[in-house]
Amino acid sequence: MSPSSKDQIQGKFHEVKGKAKQAAGQVTNNPNLEAEGQAEKLTGKIQKKVGQVEKVLEK
Repeated sequence: MSPSSKDQIQGKFHEVKGKAKQAAGQVTNNPNLEAEGQAEKLTGKIQKKVGQVEKVLEK
């Protein structure tokens, strides 16, 4: 598996995990958990984009 594919997969994983944390924070009324989820979701989006750029540059 190429590094770009790994970055895309890991990015999607972090995005989903962040969404789950954010939802859990909203349900439990925990702003710290909600903020942590938003940050992880953003990190995942960035990592996924990095993988997409790497894939384009591999060609």
